Amino acid sequence: MRKTLLLAGVAVCAFAGSAMADCPPVTMADMKGVKAGAFPQQYELAEFEATAGCKLAFAGNPKSADLNGKIQGNGALPSLAERLPAEPLVVVPYAEIGTYGGVLDGLSNAPEAGTSDLLSVRHVSLVRYSDDLATVVPNVAKSWEWNSDFTKLTMTLRKGHKWSDGAPFTSEDVKFWYDDMVFDENIIKKPKDYVLVAGKRMTVETPDPQTVVFNLPAPKPGLLAHFATHYSQPFMPKHFLGMFHPKYNPDADAKAKELGFESGYAVISAYYGNSDWTDTPSIMLSDPAKAPKMPKGVYPTLESHIVVAESTEGRRLVANPYFHMVDTAGNQLPYINEIDEVHINENEVRILKAVNGEIDYKSQSLQLPSAPIMLENQEKGDYTVDLKPTIAMPTFAFNVTSTDEEK
Repeated sequence: MRKTLLLAGVAVCAFAGSAMADCPPVTMADMKGVKAGAFPQQYELAEFEATAGCKLAFAGNPKSADLNGKIQGNGALPSLAERLPAEPLVVVPYAEIGTYGGVLDGLSNAPEAGTSDLLSVRHVSLVRYSDDLATVVPNVAKSWEWNSDFTKLTMTLRKGHKWSDGAPFTSEDVKFWYDDMVFDENIIKKPKDYVLVAGKRMTVETPDPQTVVFNLPAPKPGLLAHFATHYSQPFMPKHFLGMFHPKYNPDADAKAKELGFESGYAVISAYYGNSDWTDTPSIMLSDPAKAPKMPKGVYPTLESHIVVAESTEGRRLVANPYFHMVDTAGNQLPYINEIDEVHINENEVRILKAVNGEIDYKSQSLQLPSAPIMLENQEKGDYTVDLKPTIAMPTFAFNVTSTDEEK
């Protein structure tokens, strides 16, 4: 596989191959006469089948059971039909349908997630931005609707969507995140500004398992863009973390003490880190002695890959066997089996690893001053360098909290 290194931009890696299905395996390079859907490069299942005039047959990664076996606390793997949502998101590949397998080698500065390209690439939220960086498109949520004055946002989730351990993902997981994680001072001492609207709390209603209603105290149309871009995911696995929350389990502290923790909140802290910064820390990193005895190494995820090993030297992830996306041939995504990321704090060593072709992808912390040496060694290291200044995002930030009215 030819490697990709990216300066000031983004890239997507895929493996080539083919798969048999009832529907035409369309790609962005060859849509085979199938019209685009309501959103760029993706369809809802019923929309794709109606547009393409077909019935999509699904196929899974033949290594899914093996990969599932590496996820601490996961049970035996059920059939693919039981793992996919009833309404999976159909994603159109760029150039060709992928094949399963392989390990994607990555590089970050440290365990802190902000320097990790690969944790960012697999990140999901209720919605996301499409490649045009202008269009918000469905992701975990199937659809959404605003009221006329942008004070009520109703989101519809995917029926049958599951966490990476197979437990149902429902609207209660969104409400649990908002009411019982970000606003519990035992977990986060002071709520972040982004969970407030005009300085006040929203309310979250869950009329049914697939419907979430955000009631805002003032208009905030930017809330949707927030969900599309922010590092904090607006859902948490209530079925798992709720076991250690005293609001939901009166025996939370006793259960925690059996595991060697002072309280249920201490267990949540070990998994969640008293922070909304996703993936920091995992219990394997924060308390490696306790990790093997815990019910799970990390809390369940909805992302494409889940961490199965982590230390100060690096992290290992495997494909989520319950991921909610498929390609146009019906193959459950992701294609890549595993991710292996090492942590290197010295910039010179990171550049050396890139030049030696030891990594498959790097963007963050790779700056333009490194471009000459990277460009000179492309052939030797068997990689390409993509310079993408057209999507750089310079920002001017103003202090809007100053008491000086002239400022």
